[in-house]
Amino acid sequence: MIQSCVDKDSTTTPLPGGATTVDLGSGDVGILNYAYALEQLEAAFYTQVIATPYSGMTDTEKTLLTEIRDHEIIHRDFFKAALGTGAIAGLEVNFSAINFGDRASVLGAAKTFEDLGVAAYNGAGKLIKDVNYLLLAGKIVSVEARHAAAIRSLLSPKTASFAGDDVVAPATGLDPAMAPSAVLTAAQPFVKTTIIAANLPK
Repeated sequence: MIQSCVDKDSTTTPLPGGATTVDLGSGDVGILNYAYALEQLEAAFYTQVIATPYSGMTDTEKTLLTEIRDHEIIHRDFFKAALGTGAIAGLEVNFSAINFGDRASVLGAAKTFEDLGVAAYNGAGKLIKDVNYLLLAGKIVSVEARHAAAIRSLLSPKTASFAGDDVVAPATGLDPAMAPSAVLTAAQPFVKTTIIAANLPK
C-alpha cells in the first residue's frame, strides 16, 4: 500500500479575476501531482460525457464510457488520497471547445485525452524514484492504453486504428513517451488553472 506523502513545494495561488495557478512541486510528489492533474482532467471530461450524452449514444457506448469514467474517478481519488496534504487543489477545467452533444467531437476529445495520458505516463516513468510509485504508474498506463484502444475502435470500428501507426511506432512496436512539459502544453487549453511544472524532475 502506498502511504500518503506531503510536499511543501506544491502550492495553489489565487490570481486576479478568480483564476488560480498550481505548482506541482518536486520529486516523486511532483510527478504524482502531475498524474493527479491529468486524472482530474479525464475524470471531469467523462463525468460530463455521461451527464449529457451525445445524440445517438448507443447503450454499448454508454456502458463503455461509463466504465472509463469510473476508472478515471478511481485513479483521481487514489492520487488525492496518496498525496494527502501535498495534493494540488482541484483544477478548473475548460471544455468550451468540445461539443458534448456531438459524437465526433466527444470521441475525438476522448482520443486526445487517452493518447495523451498514455504518452504522459510513459514519459514520466523514468522520472520516478520510488519503485512502488513506478509499479503503480505501470498499472495505470496499461488501463489508459485499454481506454485509448477502445475509443479508437469506436471512432473507426472497421480498421486497426486501435494500434495505428500514429501511436504505435511500426519499427519498434512501442507507444510514444512525452515529457511533462509537452503534455501540459497539450492539456492546458482544457484547463483554466495555470499549471506550473518548473520543479519537476528532468
